[in-house]
Amino acid sequence: MIRYRSAPAAIAVAAALALAMTPGGAASAASSGSTQQPAATSTVAAGVDVARDAVATASSVELDQDRFAAALVNDGDPSTRWSSKYIDGSWLQLALAKPSPVHSVEIDWPNACARAFSLQTSVDGVTWKTVAVRTGQTTCPRTDEIVVDTDGPVSFVRMQGAQRWSQYGYSISEIRVWNGPKPEPVRELPLVPQPVDVQREDGTFTLPSDARIEASGAARGAAKVLREVLHPSTGYRLPVVASDPAVESAIEIEVADGLAPAGHAEEGYVLDVDADGVRIGADTAAGALNGVQTLRQLLPAWSESGTRTDIAWTVPYVAIEDYPRFAHRGLMVDTARSFYTVDEIKRLIDSAAPLKLNRLHLHLTDDQGWRIAMDTPAENPSGIDYGLLTEVSGATAMTYNAAGQLMGTELGHTGFYTKDDYRSIVDYAARNGMTVIPEVDLPGHTNAALHAIPQLNSAGSFPKPAPGSGTAPHQGTGDVGRSTFDSENDATYEFIATVLRQLAELTPGQYLHIGGDEAHTTGHDDYVKMVDFANAQVAALGKTVVGWNEYAGTDLPQDDAVVQFWNGGGAAVASAVKDHGAKVIMSPASRTYYPQKQDARQTAGGTWACGGPCTLENAYNWNPATQIAGVGENDVLGVEGAFWGEFIRGVDQAQFFTFPRLLATAETGWTPQGEKNTAEFLQRVADSGPRLAAQGVNFFPTATVDWAVSAAPRVTVSNALNSAPGSNARATVTLKWRIAAPGTKSGDVTARIVWADGTTADVPLTADGTTDIAAMTLNPLYSGETQRKVSTAGDYAAQLEVSVAGQKVSTTAISVAVPGAR
Repeated sequence: MIRYRSAPAAIAVAAALALAMTPGGAASAASSGSTQQPAATSTVAAGVDVARDAVATASSVELDQDRFAAALVNDGDPSTRWSSKYIDGSWLQLALAKPSPVHSVEIDWPNACARAFSLQTSVDGVTWKTVAVRTGQTTCPRTDEIVVDTDGPVSFVRMQGAQRWSQYGYSISEIRVWNGPKPEPVRELPLVPQPVDVQREDGTFTLPSDARIEASGAARGAAKVLREVLHPSTGYRLPVVASDPAVESAIEIEVADGLAPAGHAEEGYVLDVDADGVRIGADTAAGALNGVQTLRQLLPAWSESGTRTDIAWTVPYVAIEDYPRFAHRGLMVDTARSFYTVDEIKRLIDSAAPLKLNRLHLHLTDDQGWRIAMDTPAENPSGIDYGLLTEVSGATAMTYNAAGQLMGTELGHTGFYTKDDYRSIVDYAARNGMTVIPEVDLPGHTNAALHAIPQLNSAGSFPKPAPGSGTAPHQGTGDVGRSTFDSENDATYEFIATVLRQLAELTPGQYLHIGGDEAHTTGHDDYVKMVDFANAQVAALGKTVVGWNEYAGTDLPQDDAVVQFWNGGGAAVASAVKDHGAKVIMSPASRTYYPQKQDARQTAGGTWACGGPCTLENAYNWNPATQIAGVGENDVLGVEGAFWGEFIRGVDQAQFFTFPRLLATAETGWTPQGEKNTAEFLQRVADSGPRLAAQGVNFFPTATVDWAVSAAPRVTVSNALNSAPGSNARATVTLKWRIAAPGTKSGDVTARIVWADGTTADVPLTADGTTDIAAMTLNPLYSGETQRKVSTAGDYAAQLEVSVAGQKVSTTAISVAVPGAR
């Protein structure tokens, strides 16, 4: 069930057309904005989690290994877990530090859940009382919340298994035992990723209509990004100006040595907001932009809408010191199986960059298509026409699977990037803090090249050309591992060198990705020969080579190679770290592959990576520094999420599978492991819903998120009361509302306006779209309009009440100033 509540930020409305509200009206509006409906009050003291000090033991531990030990269920780290042996009757128990009443118990099952189990308590650890039984469970992963209310203190709590989810054992990541009612979580600021240190104080700063953004030198890029976001939504000019001691600026951004938190000069920043305004300090342009991205999330969600909204643009008083955990925080886009236009890639950048993601990995070639133009060089011994790559394989994409069934909702999209297209993507990404990493996959996943270039088809290549054809046939299915270059063909190496050289010339970033995965048709020695050649070519070009984890056993450049882990055992990756000084990008499929289903409601999507849906919680609850034995914190370059194109078509579908799980990946890459908290993260995701909707992000309406609801108006007031005194003139107040209620259906959302004098009116709403999980569409915004005619000048107060399924979830206060005759 999806639950809804109001967005946390207060919304106050100013009169439009430059009509100023009275001081009293402004204060009143600012103090009563879009608010959550009050919960029932209680005098019962909140409980404490007594499991944290308990001693956990279990009937068995999977593989008898410490990484699955019972003690991990109450270590406060959701990325660790206890796992049992493959026995239905396995149990796990907690010996409490001292006898305690038990009000409720929460069990987090990460994947290997119990289909049936009982919860037991004991005063002596010998005689057990069953206090709850759960059978027929059909959802996994999940969190079970069980109210117990024991008659008196107990000393032991036990989960007694009855039926496992599958052939594997039980897995529990965390157990919480509350000795009283579970405390209400402290409302966090809607920041994702969570900053390292946030100090909050009472009060807010309101951006004035004549606000300036003060920035010079390296700070101007971040200032321009901020203005591009805020100018259309606020209607303010927001000029970016150089520092002037004689003039106060509402927002100041400065880049200078020593401003970032100590030891974090490259991307760190400080952000302070008080009555004097907003100040961002950093040592680098990247750090300043990170500060701007945080400021964007502190402002009301409607700042992202691109359309003028008449609200008070408030920022809470904060002092933030922040920097990333890992240097690499990326998103991979599979353009080869189904193409994305330049504008679509820019839209993906627009939705990823605010999360402080700083790498855009473009998968440009695969079996199904070739997406980057290559010039034919003057020195061309094999006579290869490189223009055929895009002329032929730029026009191919995903088609049907091996059974002849359509892959996705439509055929894969075809197309390619000219070199100018690619440069525009690189430039746009850079302005938004992202470095492009291009990938040309080899020596497998090469059917598109073989289909286009006759010279690459030789005795050792595969698949073979059809009779009468000089090239391999197009391969539009999702089958992998069937294609390979020929390691004994001189044209192979000439081709690899030419393509890598031109990519390096196009790419100012440090990295070139050579793929290297799933080369099942390529013999081992042939694979090593070709990949070693590509490794050396990248190094000679002054770039750092990146490849999927299958290439970890090749001759990697010493201290200048990156392994991207996605699946399989990690021994070769650990050896690459130990023997070659390689760094590792963590992209485990079970945590970061977004084409996997998010829950059972999705009809499209895979389940292989997680043995079922790969949930938002699953994407969050892991630790990159413990994913592979022998690969620790300092060995991890970062994390990267990936969406592949077997069935995803176009940017809307890509966003539907990627969001909100990309928020989990972003926080995993930025926030220290010890600061991650699942419940707080889900609350911040919920509060981010209206912001994502205002941005136009087509995100999945995750059922475990209590999505916030937010409303904001555009206000206009006619000038009729400026007529001569004594006339019958009347002014018209028009309120054009927009409401973000993620995941709702239009018939469930209603709104009415209540004026201070008791006048009420329903607000007819029109939905921008339809929430349809099967069709991969989300209805992000509703619009409605109300009018009121008034004959007297003054301040008119009202509030908009929004209800979902008959329950009031949001109240937005407004105050409109109607001027009198002049």
